[in-house]
Amino acid sequence: MWVVYALYNRNIHRFYIGQTNNLYRRIREHKEKRGKHFTAKAKGVWELVYREECTSRRDAITREKQLKSYRGREFIKKFTIPL
Repeated sequence: MWVVYALYNRNIHRFYIGQTNNLYRRIREHKEKRGKHFTAKAKGVWELVYREECTSRRDAITREKQLKSYRGREFIKKFTIPL
């Protein structure tokens, strides 16, 4: 099983969208600020605001690309971020 997920940082008002086959490990990596990815360099706490299960990595990559588009980010904002 693969998961497409979105994190949100309230300090910088930014989303991070990714996909993984182990969501708990990946979130732990984000919180520990390990690696060279964007979330490791940004200040503040990243919160999981969206997750969606996919049956294959190919499906997860396709959905990740959709969510990274303008319409995909608007979808996530509309249903996850309280005003």
